[in-house]
Amino acid sequence: MHKLVLALATAMCLLAVPAQGQETAAKPVAEVLAQDLREEVLRFEATVKDMFGRQETKPVPVTVYRPPGDGPFPLFVFNHGRAVEAKRAQQGRYRPESVARYLVAKGFVVLVPNRIGYWETYGSFDPEFSGCRSIEPMSIAASDQVLATVAFARSLPYVNTSRWLVGGVSVGGLTSVATVGRAPEGLLGGINFSGGTGGNPDNNPGKPCNPSATTQYWGSIAKNAKVPMVWLYWENDKFWGSSNPKAWHQAWREGGAQAQFAGFDAVGDDGHGGIALDMDHWLPVVDQFLQSLGFDAPAIVQAAPPSGFAAITDLAAVPVNAAGKAAYPKFLEMALPRAFAVSNKGGFGYARGDYAAGRALGNCQRYGNPCKLYAVGEDVVYKP
Repeated sequence: MHKLVLALATAMCLLAVPAQGQETAAKPVAEVLAQDLREEVLRFEATVKDMFGRQETKPVPVTVYRPPGDGPFPLFVFNHGRAVEAKRAQQGRYRPESVARYLVAKGFVVLVPNRIGYWETYGSFDPEFSGCRSIEPMSIAASDQVLATVAFARSLPYVNTSRWLVGGVSVGGLTSVATVGRAPEGLLGGINFSGGTGGNPDNNPGKPCNPSATTQYWGSIAKNAKVPMVWLYWENDKFWGSSNPKAWHQAWREGGAQAQFAGFDAVGDDGHGGIALDMDHWLPVVDQFLQSLGFDAPAIVQAAPPSGFAAITDLAAVPVNAAGKAAYPKFLEMALPRAFAVSNKGGFGYARGDYAAGRALGNCQRYGNPCKLYAVGEDVVYKP
């Protein structure tokens, strides 16, 4: 899909401590894994076909996020989008950390496959190329890898594959719909964030090529679907526009499948990025959906009321190390909404904008130390 998909990956995996300087172009930045989510990258092999019938077997890197403890935990397979050809070579490992952090708090092991044709396997074999014709071959290839991910998960002792969900963004949302349409064993439901294909926001904003192919295919596989879904789209989606997703949803429902359509107001310059830009609004919808399936653990970060611990401008009161003392004045210069979190070891993390409290807490605790919110907006909420 285009530069926005790359921006989503960046927006959803912020580091715990914002950089204090700039790296030179020649010096690579070391990847920091989210220790509190036990993040790791595993690999398995999968075999897929492209629309021309060519078949290849390639390694699929899969990022794992999981709760503390031995499990086994229910599984959530989350799927990435697709950059346009000129940008796909730059599509690195997909790390939807903010989404994964919420799902792990709900009790899931989250597996995020980097499908064949992306990142390490980018090259001449592209099983998701459709040429804006039938979307069936790409849908099968992508959903085959979801099923291969579930099969691989059976080898992981901390995963319970008898209870799993599928979700994804953009072409990853299309992948989720395709997977639900195959009614695999153990699947309980699916989540579609801004799903579709064929969008070109730069040249034809809101007018994807051949949207009727999506309408036709989703309508044809809906009769096979056995589990409920929730579909989330934003009004100013420059990939699909506002009307195409509604037509796709209508075809899915008329075909016999279950799906709640959650439409959101315009957000940012392009609502296609709503998964990263509008967590405050979609989280309650997804949380209600998961609760209906029996996953009722509280997972949305809520800010506590003001504690009176200190004035928000009192730097001496902030229980952080020297780096935190240097960062806190910068936090105070940020526009609202904003949040600052502190760890029990003097570390910190902060964020501004959408879901600031949740992201600040996540940015702080990703190094593995317990964290608490210190300030939210104009108020100190910290209690020692």
